[in-house]
Amino acid sequence: MKVYKVVGMMSGTSLDGLDLAYCHFWKKKDHWQFEIKASESISYAPKMQGDLRDAIHLSAEKLLQLHNEYGTWLGERAKEFIQEQNLEVDFIASHGHTSHHRPELGLTFQLGSGQHLANASEHKIICDFRSNDLALGGQGAPLVPIGDRLLFNEYDFCLNLGGISNISFELKGRRIAYDIGLANMILNYITRKIDLDYDENGTLARSGTIIPTMLKKLNELSYYLLPHPKSIGYEWFLEEVVPIVDETKDSTENLLHTAVHHICEKIAQQVALNANKTNQKLFVTGGGALNTFLIETLEQKLDSKIEVVVPEKILIEFKEALVFAFMGVLRSEREINVLKTVTGAQRDSSSGVIFLPN
Repeated sequence: MKVYKVVGMMSGTSLDGLDLAYCHFWKKKDHWQFEIKASESISYAPKMQGDLRDAIHLSAEKLLQLHNEYGTWLGERAKEFIQEQNLEVDFIASHGHTSHHRPELGLTFQLGSGQHLANASEHKIICDFRSNDLALGGQGAPLVPIGDRLLFNEYDFCLNLGGISNISFELKGRRIAYDIGLANMILNYITRKIDLDYDENGTLARSGTIIPTMLKKLNELSYYLLPHPKSIGYEWFLEEVVPIVDETKDSTENLLHTAVHHICEKIAQQVALNANKTNQKLFVTGGGALNTFLIETLEQKLDSKIEVVVPEKILIEFKEALVFAFMGVLRSEREINVLKTVTGAQRDSSSGVIFLPN
C-alpha cells in the first residue's frame, strides 16, 4: 500500500498568512484516507501582506518580480518546516496566492513561482492547479470540492468560510460547487480600519445591531442572481463591496454585525435551495468556523433539520492546505482533480504543473 507524504501550502484571500500541512494519503478498499501529521501557520509581515493585497495594481513587470520573490519565500518557509519537523516528503503541493481572478476574461493568476519554490525548498513542486481549467473554458474555481467528494463524503454540504464563502454538495450524482459570496474578506476589511486583524470569536459583531440600508445593499448585489458555476475574486470585492462599506458611516460593531447577518442569510438561502432530505449535515471549515457569533447566527437562519458540524481546529484551519496536498496526489496518479460540474469547463481534468529543483 503506497502512502503519499506531502506538504500542502495554502494562502487564502483573507490574507491571514501561509498554512502548511504535512499529510499522509493512502487508499483503503478504493477509498482515499488521510492524516494530517504536522501543521503550521505563518502570519504575513505587514509588508508582505500589503504586497500581496496590492498586487492587483502592479505592472506586469512588477507582478512577475513579486511572483518570483514570493515563490522563493514560500520555498524557504517549506524548507524550514520540513527541517524543523524532520519530515520525509515526496513533494510539495502549493496553491500560491491569488492576485488576479477574472474567469470571464479567461484569466487567473496565483503568485508563487513554482521553479523558484522548487529551487528554494529543494523539493519537487506541484502547483498552478487553476490555469488548465481556464484553458478548458472553466472558472478555475472552486477546486476544493474534489476533496469534499473523496475525503469528506459523509457530509451533505461542505461549506468553507475563508475570505469568500463557498459550498459543495452532490446533486443527482454530480458534484456541484460555487462561491456563495462574502465571508472573512468583508469582516477583516472592517476590523483593519481600527488596526485589528480580525474580530476574535465575533465578539465585536455580537455587540452590534443591523444597519438596514447596508444589509439591503449587500443583499442586492447582482452576483447573487447569477447561476452557477460562478466564482469571485478580490477584484469583485474592491469594485462592488468596498464602496458599500466605506459609504456606511456607523460603528465598527454595527458594520460587523450587519456583515455577519448578510453572510449567513446568503449561505442559508443556498442550503435551503439544495437541501433535498431531512437531517442533513453541513460541514464548516475555514477561519470563519472559529467565529462563534457567525456560527450561531448561521444556525439561527438555517432550517432546524440542518445540523451544523464544526470539526476539530486542525481541520478548520488546514482543510484547504490538506486538499491541495491531495490534489497533488491525484495529479501524481493522473487521476481527475478538477471537476467540470464545478467549474463549467469542457471536461474534467488532472491539473497541476510539476517543477523539479535545479
